[in-house]
Amino acid sequence: MNAVPLSFLFVTLLILIILSALFSGSETALMTLNRYRLQHLVKANHPGALRVQELLVRQDRLIGLILLGNNFVNILASSLTTVIAIRIWGETGIAVAAFILTLVILIFAEVAPKTLAAKDPEKLAFPVSGIFLCLLKLLYPLVWVVNSIANFLLRIIGFNPGKAVSSPLSKDEFRTVVADSGILIPDRYKNMLLGILDLESATVEDVMIPRNEIIGIDLQDDIGEIIKQVKETSHTHLPVFHKSIDEVLGIIHLKKILPLIGNKHFGAKTIRSHLAKTYFIPESTPLHRQLFNFREERLSIGLVVDEYGDVQGLVTVEDLLQAIAGEFTTSSLDVRVQADGSYLVDATITIRELNSMTGFSLPTEGPKTLNGLIIEHLETIPKPGTSLKLFEHPLEILKIDGNAVKIVRFKAPK
Repeated sequence: MNAVPLSFLFVTLLILIILSALFSGSETALMTLNRYRLQHLVKANHPGALRVQELLVRQDRLIGLILLGNNFVNILASSLTTVIAIRIWGETGIAVAAFILTLVILIFAEVAPKTLAAKDPEKLAFPVSGIFLCLLKLLYPLVWVVNSIANFLLRIIGFNPGKAVSSPLSKDEFRTVVADSGILIPDRYKNMLLGILDLESATVEDVMIPRNEIIGIDLQDDIGEIIKQVKETSHTHLPVFHKSIDEVLGIIHLKKILPLIGNKHFGAKTIRSHLAKTYFIPESTPLHRQLFNFREERLSIGLVVDEYGDVQGLVTVEDLLQAIAGEFTTSSLDVRVQADGSYLVDATITIRELNSMTGFSLPTEGPKTLNGLIIEHLETIPKPGTSLKLFEHPLEILKIDGNAVKIVRFKAPK
C-alpha cells in the first residue's frame, strides 16, 4: 500500500463514504415509503414504484443486501483510514483517525442522508431501486446465506420471517389519516368521509326529525287549511294522520294531489285515495342499513318507532345524506358564528351535527339533541341566563321554550 499515492487513497475513501451514505439513505427511503401511495403508483404502472414493490416483496432480502453493502464499505473505509493514518502520523495516528472517521460516517453517511431520505423517500427510493435489483441478482447467493442464518435464529425465538404480516388501516386510523390530511383533502370532502365512517355507529334515531317537529296533514283540520298547507309546504312528502301522528293513515306525495286542489270535490276522501303505505323504521336501525333499505324499497321517507310501536320521529333519505354531507344540507341558522368567535346554537340540533359543524367532541351516546344533553347534565329545566360547562365547553342558555332549551351560546375558546 506504500506505493499507492495518498491522493488515490483519499479519493477512494471519499467514494466509500458516499456509497455508505447511499446505502443508509436508501434503507430509510425504502422502509418509510407511504405504502398506500406506492400501491396507487403501482396501479398507474409507475416504473420506479414497480421496481420498489418487487424489492419489498421480500423485505428480509432487501435489508440483508443493504446491510451487506453498507457494512462492507464501512469496514473498507475503516481499513483505508488506518492505512492513511499510519502513512501520515504513524501508529500514534490510528486512534485519532478512527475518531474522525466515526464522526464523518455518523454525520455524512448516517444522520444527514437518513434525514433527507425520510423527508422525501420517493426521490431516492425510485432511482436506486434499479441498482438494488441488479445487486440483489448479482449477490443473491451471499444474501441468501446471510438471510438463511438470520431467519433460522429468528425461528428459534418463535418468529416466522417468511410469513407476510398484513396491517390494514382500522377505522380509527383511517379517521386520523383523513383528519390530518391538511390541504390534500378539502374540508367538505373530509366531512363527507368522516360522515361515512360514522354511518356504522349511528342509528336513525340520531338523525330523525323529532316527533314534535313532524309536519303532516291532519284530516280533522278544515279543508281550506289543508289546501293552504299543501300549497305552502316546502316538502314533497307528508304523513297524513287523524288527530295524532300515532294514528297515521299513510304518506301523501304532493305532486299527486296538487293538480286536484282546484277540483270542487277535493277533500279528505281525495287525499285518502292517493295515500301510499306508511313505512315504519325501528329507532335502532343503523344509518347504513336504512340507506340500503330505502334503496331496496324505492322509498324516501319513513316514520321512526320505538319498541312499543309509538312514533318517535320521521326520517328521509335527505336526513341520511345529511349525516354524510352535513355541510351541504344543514342549515347555517342552526349554528351561527359570532364576531367574538362564540357560537349561537339552536338547541334542537343533534349532537352529531353540532360536532360536525364546530369540531366539538360532545358525547353522542345518550341524548341525541343539545337540548337533551343539557337537561340530562343539569338534571333540571334551566332558566335563561344559566351558565355551565358542558364537557369542557362553557356555554350560556339564552332562551327557553316551554320545557326545552331553545337557544344557547357557546363561549369562544380562550
